[in-house]
Amino acid sequence: MSTRHIKQGKYAKIRKFETPDELPEEYKNLLKKMLFVQGDTEFASVQQHLEWQERAPTPEDKWVLSRIVADEVRHGLTMTRLLKQFGSEGESMVQTLLSRQIGEHTLESFNIEFKNWESVVAFTCFVDRVGLYQLEAFQECSYAPLAREMPLMLNEEKLHIGFGYNGLKKVIEDENYPGNEQTAQEAVNFWVPRALDMFGHSESKNAILAVELGIKRWDNVEMRERYYKEISQLCDNLGLEVPDINYNRHIL
Repeated sequence: MSTRHIKQGKYAKIRKFETPDELPEEYKNLLKKMLFVQGDTEFASVQQHLEWQERAPTPEDKWVLSRIVADEVRHGLTMTRLLKQFGSEGESMVQTLLSRQIGEHTLESFNIEFKNWESVVAFTCFVDRVGLYQLEAFQECSYAPLAREMPLMLNEEKLHIGFGYNGLKKVIEDENYPGNEQTAQEAVNFWVPRALDMFGHSESKNAILAVELGIKRWDNVEMRERYYKEISQLCDNLGLEVPDINYNRHIL
């Protein structure tokens, strides 16, 4: 059994867990919640993107968007497989995940239908980038089955955010693409506050506990600050303005 040294909390020097039966109760309950939310975002993203597989501006865009949808399905199925390891309760959670529709998902960003192409690419640039941060936070998870899934998921997520950034750049610079700099800025203003909300409450006890238990590497505040610094530079590169970190926020 491998070990992972955790620098803080009561689970310092905790070993990697391999099965749910090994997990302390508070760890098990928190991990199930996090697997559920992660799975919910993956399946919700599929629902949001499906319509745009046909409506994308070019054949290449349609192909990449199809790749993204396939990746999101696989990521969602990965979360369901992990949840099923928790027996009947996990099975019940999976059934809930698979039955949800837009308007029923946990996070606001995943209950919104895309109104135009600028919205699609801004979503993949900014919201999928939050997903990348969340997956990186699980990369050294002390629950080994989850940690082992991270390398492939991270590689696939990088494709998504690259597509989003390049898509915004084309909207701004390529006259053959729908939209323009103004509509790109509107999409940024719409999605960035929602993306920042996705990191959760700054004083979240669950986020702090997740770090103490070795489930995640960073708390909400640290991830959000790093994320905002990164997207500020990205927006500057595109000639766009990043909204203030507190602009139109619902979760602080």
